Amino acid sequence: MKFQTQIFNAQADFTSSIALGAELLKKGELVSFPTETVYGLGARIFEEAAVLKIFAAKGRPNDNPLIAHISAISDIEKIAVEIPDAFLKLAEAFFPGPLAVVVKKHPRVPAAVSAGLDTIAIRMPDHDVALALISATGEPLVAPSANISGRPSPTIAQHVLEDMAGKIPAILDGGACRVGIESTVISILGKTPIILRPGTITNEEIEDVLKTKIEVVSSFTTNERVASPGMKYRHYAPKAKVLLFKNGAEAEMFLKENDLLKTRILSNSFKNARPLLAETLYAEFRDADKASIEQIVIILDDNTEQKLGLMNRILKAAE
Repeated sequence: MKFQTQIFNAQADFTSSIALGAELLKKGELVSFPTETVYGLGARIFEEAAVLKIFAAKGRPNDNPLIAHISAISDIEKIAVEIPDAFLKLAEAFFPGPLAVVVKKHPRVPAAVSAGLDTIAIRMPDHDVALALISATGEPLVAPSANISGRPSPTIAQHVLEDMAGKIPAILDGGACRVGIESTVISILGKTPIILRPGTITNEEIEDVLKTKIEVVSSFTTNERVASPGMKYRHYAPKAKVLLFKNGAEAEMFLKENDLLKTRILSNSFKNARPLLAETLYAEFRDADKASIEQIVIILDDNTEQKLGLMNRILKAAE
């Protein structure tokens, strides 16, 4: 079905925007809404036909699991079983916030949600619009980023419209996302908790809550089934070629040798560069596409390299 996609200002008209979004979701449609990380593409978790619409709208591989979004801790029992104490500790410390926790899935949750796995990633977004929409809908929502699969995730409503125009009926505009990259995803099912996708919540912060060492997934093969989105496929990428440098002098030499190409520089330590920040990375990528930039030169510094979430997105874009 072809939609006349509309943006509704949920900041100026909060109550009616939430009511409209919930009504559409209850009818089995998709609605884009803001979170603190990126804009999500939401569907009711127990409406399998709606869940499948997400994969079609995004062009998303069906072996890439979705994250469940809740508005209250009591929602957990609807979608998960055998909930470990570690989940409650993490929820108390980080919910609402940019952390998704992988636990055992409730049998009533459709297989499409978790790519056929018996696990599910759960988070509580830290955004008034998202929480109100989930609550008004009456069940958790699954919501990957509201972009065409592989493209940079949307951090403002206009980004969503660029990718989803005609594919969904409504976008709830809640302003710019303050975090700018997707949530940290951690599995607590094994003996040692493991971060499947880094984000802005750090290993050290999680270790401080769980009082145990955690691991970070380092590699996987393309044949493996993965429990978190963002692990298996090329993601977050602009149309321009993304090139990484650790040395400013090397970058400067490269730029002189390739000065005929339309270039954008992202760095926190190089003159005439635009800032290299998690909050603005995807917006920079999308803006570069609009400007027909041919290459994006990213010059790293020690501080940036310490930010695992940001580096994960940069490396994925440069693959």
